[in-house]
Amino acid sequence: MFQPISIFIGLRYSRSKSHTGFVSFITFFSTVGILLGVASLITVVSVMNGFEGELKKRILGIVPHVIVSDFTENKADKEASTKQNKRWPVLREALLSQPHVLQVTPFLESEALIQSAKGLQGVLVQGIMPKYEQANIINTHMVSGSLEMLSNQSYSLVIGQSLANKLQVTLGDEVRLVLPNKSVFTPMGRIPVQRVFTIAGIFHLGSQVDDAMVYVDSRYGAKLLRRTGDGIDKLRLYLDDAFNAKQVVKSLELKQHDSSQSKTLNPASFSTWDESQGALFSAVKMEKNMMWLMLSLIVAVAAFNIVSALVMVVVEKQAEIGILQTLGLARIDVVKIFITQGMVNGLWGVSLGGVLGVVLALNLNDIMLVIGVHLFGFGMQDLPVKLEFVDVFTIIFSALAMSFLATLYPAYQASTTEPAQVLRNE
Repeated sequence: MFQPISIFIGLRYSRSKSHTGFVSFITFFSTVGILLGVASLITVVSVMNGFEGELKKRILGIVPHVIVSDFTENKADKEASTKQNKRWPVLREALLSQPHVLQVTPFLESEALIQSAKGLQGVLVQGIMPKYEQANIINTHMVSGSLEMLSNQSYSLVIGQSLANKLQVTLGDEVRLVLPNKSVFTPMGRIPVQRVFTIAGIFHLGSQVDDAMVYVDSRYGAKLLRRTGDGIDKLRLYLDDAFNAKQVVKSLELKQHDSSQSKTLNPASFSTWDESQGALFSAVKMEKNMMWLMLSLIVAVAAFNIVSALVMVVVEKQAEIGILQTLGLARIDVVKIFITQGMVNGLWGVSLGGVLGVVLALNLNDIMLVIGVHLFGFGMQDLPVKLEFVDVFTIIFSALAMSFLATLYPAYQASTTEPAQVLRNE
């Protein structure tokens, strides 16, 4: 099979057994270093992708992507729930027609204390309409009971598994909701608004929501807050991608100034999940970037071991280089010889590392189980792993680029060999 002379010689050099033991050791070390670096980078990045995906699913699956509030018809009459009841169904239909909006659900919320015979905890109470919450992630993560029971059973609530464990309660037990910010006058003086509720359901998401959120039917939530009707004062938007929230809000704000739609969307204010959860996702993104940087440095160090190995090979092969040059081999062809030799080591390391990394990422939990390592991450027994082949190709391409850069200096040094000086002592 025809091959350019420079590539042919480079491949022969890479397979040669005539290297000194030290050169062979450095060459082996550089190849293994690239292999381990690439495999580690693929595995760790896959775990970080899985972790980020679980955060999006378990936190952004329950936290509203966009909240619409302040949509009463009369700003001066903000507590007039009868006006709110007339307003929100029309606004909901208008929002459902917007791009990227998958679901719009009405709700009310208030901070509260939940108390059992065994404990007391601060929570956020949300009054919902179960008929609009069929697609809610809570429905698919119910341990016992159901959201529908909120409508069928008066003064009932749904809580998270973690909160139930803290309060030492279970399905059917009674707890007390106390609103410290609202009070009523009684013969014994002014006391906070409170009411006994029955636990109608327990969910488990494996996130911070489990011990921070309590769900009630909006009718009973409105009564607790001393509102008439369903008491709805907010709408939450669930999007096809939570990271489209700012784009959707910007579009809605522009339509508020559009005379054809301003009557429907005005007055209303919008807030996104980024205001409450943005810091968490920024921290995860920064951690992911730092892992990329640290493991990329490992690959870079291994790749630049190729420099040491090639420099020694150049010194060892100077006589042969001189002979090849006297036979008419151009300097650029000498450069290609040592680039070829260095890239063979890089290709072996990157190829084997890529295969090993993909295998590890796809079977990481099974491997950990076999070797007896148990990690409990993010409320799960298994590590979340999400292998994205875009990342795999990026890692492989970057490692090959580093290997190529590492060959340039030794190859250039080889091309500067002067045949007359080298062959004088031969």
